Amino acid sequence: MSDGMKGIAAIVAACVVWGLSPLFYKLLEHVPPLELLSHRTLWSLMIFGLILTVQGRLGQVPALLRGRSAFLVALAALVISINWGGFILSVQIGMVVESSLGYFIFPLVMVVLGRIHFGEVITRGKAIALILATTAVLTLTLGLGVAPWLSLLLGGTFAIYGVIKKTVSSGPVVSVTAEVLLLAPLAIIWLLGTHLAGWQGIVGRTGGVFGHHFWDSALLIASGLVTAVPLMLFSYASRRLALSTVGLVQYLNPSLQFTCAVAVLGETITVWHMIAFPLIWLALAIYSAEAYRHDKASRRAVSA
Repeated sequence: MSDGMKGIAAIVAACVVWGLSPLFYKLLEHVPPLELLSHRTLWSLMIFGLILTVQGRLGQVPALLRGRSAFLVALAALVISINWGGFILSVQIGMVVESSLGYFIFPLVMVVLGRIHFGEVITRGKAIALILATTAVLTLTLGLGVAPWLSLLLGGTFAIYGVIKKTVSSGPVVSVTAEVLLLAPLAIIWLLGTHLAGWQGIVGRTGGVFGHHFWDSALLIASGLVTAVPLMLFSYASRRLALSTVGLVQYLNPSLQFTCAVAVLGETITVWHMIAFPLIWLALAIYSAEAYRHDKASRRAVSA
């Protein structure tokens, strides 16, 4: 199998895991969100640490926790923890449709942030896509009587996270290891409080879940795998594929989330969703077509 085919297989596998993750977290809906987030943080740290140890790259982590990069890593850790927690909450309160919308609009939010922070040009195609996306959000806001706050939170935090990561020089696995390392003390404090002091979670359960039931404990450990494995697959694919290919395949993630929400979790789709989602899909089609043309032209110029 060629490197290109391996890259395609890796990015598809990563997006399938991300896209089907609502079904995984649904199995843990009885676990308070902060408790689940804490376990996700600690178990993913163990897996990332093990991988970097095997690769002989664990020593690269401390360098990220000094100087300016320490501030960027801390900021990235804060933003991604909000994103992870928001996604867990979306599953527990039955708003996976809204979370999928957030990951659909994420590339378009990146266009705006790219313009603000890096001076990137917003072409006509991107401008049209942004107008369509804005129209979709306004449609949901006016139709449902409330802004799609969860969609905006997930799409916005993931876009901000992407901007921060763009300014960090190390690879994604090393940097995310540093991020969860900074979050680990907070996760440990929360879990100690949950288990020893009986802190009450948002869903009304008192006391920790881990260690009381084998199945729940196994799933909490697996949350680290669900976090770490797709990220490593994505990193592998990104080094072997054109950015336009990675961007296009990434839409498999929110597409599967949307399918899970409607077909498996039984979430309701309103007429306003039926108007807004096609607008988002059209916006992404325009954006992706232009990104593909630009990437193809860039590669042609390099090879010339």
